[in-house]
Amino acid sequence: MTTVPKSQVVKRKSSLREYTEAIIIALVLALFIRTFIVQAFKIPSGSMLPTLKIGDYLLVNKFIYGIKVPFTGAVIIPITNPKPNDIVVFKFPKDPSIDYIKRVIAVGGDTVEVRNKKIFVNGKPFLDKHGVHLDSHLVGQRDNFGPVRVPPGKIFVMGDNRDNSYDSRFWGFVDQKAILGKAWIIYWSWNLRQPFFSLDRFTSIRWNRLGEILH
Repeated sequence: MTTVPKSQVVKRKSSLREYTEAIIIALVLALFIRTFIVQAFKIPSGSMLPTLKIGDYLLVNKFIYGIKVPFTGAVIIPITNPKPNDIVVFKFPKDPSIDYIKRVIAVGGDTVEVRNKKIFVNGKPFLDKHGVHLDSHLVGQRDNFGPVRVPPGKIFVMGDNRDNSYDSRFWGFVDQKAILGKAWIIYWSWNLRQPFFSLDRFTSIRWNRLGEILH
């Protein structure tokens, strides 16, 4: 019967401990980064076309609007506030388990109105560089809305695909505590309509969109 030297037993325990500590540290760092700094999101719908396409994968800057208390959204270290034309990811007010992405049109204290598809903020035409209209018909509150005043601590958001976006015109304002971050960069993009194991999957990659900074 052979006896394992105590030095080898101690070395094995030390190696196991080192690996365990490294894994724990890596998990803690990953959780910290995801909670406070950056998080990945996927675009599932066409409400932000043409700015964002179905199959775009984004990194969202969670730090820019301040350091928040996890699960509550309360800001403990403010940095900056959402402003018009920011693209933000937030928890959907009607169902917080769902994440939405839209563009900020107005912030607390602003008055918003839509007249015949044109947006007015505080009585002046909104500098709408990104919105598109694909339907010439005028439809209810989609194309004629308000005026409404945005309450303090809230934002009014719309999708860039103005005629096909379920947004603040239909369900109201977004509480700033529900904002997860600002869309920052597209790190991956491909056409999700192609079968995953299809020979066309590689050709469906939108190479020209990779690394695109969002505005």
